[in-house]
Amino acid sequence: MQATKPTMAFTITEPAPASTTDDGTPSSNNNNIDPSKWKVHETPQDAGLMSTIAVTLFLGWNGILMGLVLYFVLIAKEWERLLILGLGTLSLVLPHHYPPYLGYKIGDWMVFQAEKYFGLKTIIENEQQLLDFSDKNKSVIFAFEPHDIIPYAVFAFSPSLKRIPGKIGEDGCCLMSSAIFRTPFLRNVYSWARSFPVDKSTFLERLRCGKSLTFIPGGVQEIFMLDPMNPRDLVLYLKKRKGFVKLALQTGSPIVPVFGFHLDGSYGYWLPKGRWMELYARYIGYFPLLFWGRWFIPYGIPYPKKIQVVVGSAMDIPRLGNNDISQDIIDKYHGIFLKEMEALFERHKQNAGYGDCHLKIC
Repeated sequence: MQATKPTMAFTITEPAPASTTDDGTPSSNNNNIDPSKWKVHETPQDAGLMSTIAVTLFLGWNGILMGLVLYFVLIAKEWERLLILGLGTLSLVLPHHYPPYLGYKIGDWMVFQAEKYFGLKTIIENEQQLLDFSDKNKSVIFAFEPHDIIPYAVFAFSPSLKRIPGKIGEDGCCLMSSAIFRTPFLRNVYSWARSFPVDKSTFLERLRCGKSLTFIPGGVQEIFMLDPMNPRDLVLYLKKRKGFVKLALQTGSPIVPVFGFHLDGSYGYWLPKGRWMELYARYIGYFPLLFWGRWFIPYGIPYPKKIQVVVGSAMDIPRLGNNDISQDIIDKYHGIFLKEMEALFERHKQNAGYGDCHLKIC
């Protein structure tokens, strides 16, 4: 169940030292970025039968569970209902990664096939910087945007794909909504793909152990901001998302901005509006909406769009004691992060076919 992954040629040079502002805070190093030094890795797209089956197992569980519920309520015989309840209970009671060896094998296969289904292209602007962090056993926070309907492109950070170099890539994982890990079957599938709940304890535990992670700071709030009438506006909900910056300061973990192109348009959708719906979505950890994907199947798999994930240069974050972390310091580094995320999008939007798109950070 291995996938053949061609690698394009690339060149790496040592990164230039980061400059600082008058107050000593690191400034943007956009002026030092040379596109000829980027590492580019692209997999030819193949949305055939095998990759479609794997992506269905990986990303089709919303529809599978919806169909299972309808079958349970409307059609199933008594013994079938008992079987469904039993399997669901086992999924919730057994360890989320059970069975570990076979589960991880299935997870790797799903990710390899998803790489082909989406023709995954990754661009790493500063690979040497990541290798240096690996040598120093530093944990890195990859802050991925946008969320869109389902932020499935974070699979690019799977250790099995080896897109991220060194120990950072080997120990990496994705942190997802805790609601996923309270849902039968879904919790197992995403655990096999080496994902964990995005709660504060998991976040800190991994960083303190020197293990890197990927997460989506904008979260489900960004779904509420989708506007089908203005498809060329990409809205990121980041101005109030500062908690991860404080955790980075507590552990001295660099923050790397990441942007995923072509997630938008992966699904058709209809979403209910209203303040109460927004609050409910934030409470349960996901947004209740109607969406459809390939073959117009409700809650099905995404259209096979070619995904491009760009990994920017890291913000080197100092390690400070809790008493030394003031709101002003958090605001400074958070402001730099917002500028770096916007600059990353601007650098790559033409090449990704987003020349007429506008990024809005709110």
